[in-house]
Amino acid sequence: MVSANFNSEIISLEPSLTRYAFSLTSNMEDAKDLVQETYFKALNNQDKFDEQTNIKAWMYTIMKNTFINDYRRRVKKQAIFNKDVQEFVLISRPAETSPESDFNFREL
Repeated sequence: MVSANFNSEIISLEPSLTRYAFSLTSNMEDAKDLVQETYFKALNNQDKFDEQTNIKAWMYTIMKNTFINDYRRRVKKQAIFNKDVQEFVLISRPAETSPESDFNFREL
């Protein structure tokens, strides 16, 4: 596909890409970031685009995959952080204390 034609085709998709991005993220700022990243990836991979392919479907696929990969990356990062915090709490607790010593027990 000729570069100017490719560029005009993907630019014309911006309103529908923005709506789709908002449906994925539920946040307008995140949606704008996702649209921008989708355009970046599409332009970098323009040589891989087949002219027989539906360009709108191609762009939507790029966006969906980008969203999924970012989501997985955030979940993994959060899980690693939570694990580190739990290990820190377990390691930093002095050995001589027990859970029962945290409470003041009185016999009635």
